[in-house]
Amino acid sequence: MKDTSRPDPWAPEAGARELMVTLWYPTRAREGRRARYMTVKESELTLKGRRVTGAPYDVLSKTRTNAFSDARPAGRKGSLPLVVLSPGFTMPRSTLTALGEELASRGYAVAGIDHTYENYATTFPDGRVAGCVACDSDSDSGFGFGFGFGTKVVGVRAADVSFVLDRLSGPSAEWEGSSLIDPSRIAMAGQSIGGAGAIAAMLKDSRIRAGIDMDGTTYARIPKSGLSRPFLFMGSAGHPPGGRDNSWDRDWKLLTGWKRWLLLPGADHQSFTDVPLLASALGIGVPGDLSAARSVEITRTYVRAFLDLHLRTGRQPCWTDRRPATPRSSSAPRPGRPAGSGSPSAPRPAALPDRPGGPSAGVSAGQREALTGPVRGPPSPGPGA
Repeated sequence: MKDTSRPDPWAPEAGARELMVTLWYPTRAREGRRARYMTVKESELTLKGRRVTGAPYDVLSKTRTNAFSDARPAGRKGSLPLVVLSPGFTMPRSTLTALGEELASRGYAVAGIDHTYENYATTFPDGRVAGCVACDSDSDSGFGFGFGFGTKVVGVRAADVSFVLDRLSGPSAEWEGSSLIDPSRIAMAGQSIGGAGAIAAMLKDSRIRAGIDMDGTTYARIPKSGLSRPFLFMGSAGHPPGGRDNSWDRDWKLLTGWKRWLLLPGADHQSFTDVPLLASALGIGVPGDLSAARSVEITRTYVRAFLDLHLRTGRQPCWTDRRPATPRSSSAPRPGRPAGSGSPSAPRPAALPDRPGGPSAGVSAGQREALTGPVRGPPSPGPGA
């Protein structure tokens, strides 16, 4: 997707801002080409950037998801709520695959955005690879980013999100399944700076009805009049009320609508991503004290319960209590088994574990041809990324 209305904020010499977006969505297809997790160059540069040395640099390009590339979207006109996913700084959109495929399997259209030049590698259809220009711009002041840098990042992401929404709904829609999206039911979730970007995007774009910040220090300032749309903070041990990062305490007072602050004991900053699922393949320890299965179970269950409540107005057992007046750091009770159990698998070329129940999720590979690849094992009827 190319936004000709603005130059790239990190590389003005590159011209217009270009974004790569992966779409996960329901499909009735039961076989097809499995989407691969990353391109070869993305895998190499991501592992080098994260200083991972215990696995071949191409391992993530040999990892298969549950998604079928270019599968035909399923649904009626206006039947699919839309969720935008924004990854952490330096991390590609593919690191939120487990969450994206879960939501797609439950009837959501999901758009995962690579914020170009903010992650180690973004591959474009013509073979160009954009590196992390923004990585050289950060002046870290201690906890999180320097305030000015963090403010710029979330501002860029808010603009990216609004542009993507324009291209997925309304008169400028470009995706073949855009008519299936209900533009009145849009939410955003992100991890780390991607979660911080959710607040920034909600302040900029009223189309976003609800937001989730998964362990991200926030930078956009909520006005004194407050933000009345629903918001969920999901944090690791680094985000307790009154903790070192006071951004959530500051914002909590200004969230005037439905809100929750969920602290997950034993969680790490990356517990809300695919990193725990890939840890053994990459030769690294599982971050935090939660198992990989538990991390993905919690993330999928609570994110989906939040979205079902606010985009589908369905009562959810997770949120039966009255709205808390003060920040509440609560442990997540063990949820019931979430729909499906698929997750990226490695270290050798493999399909993700099969997922029972629900429609399949197809991934739009029209903008990223490298997402296609061979299938190992039987095709799964479950969703993919």
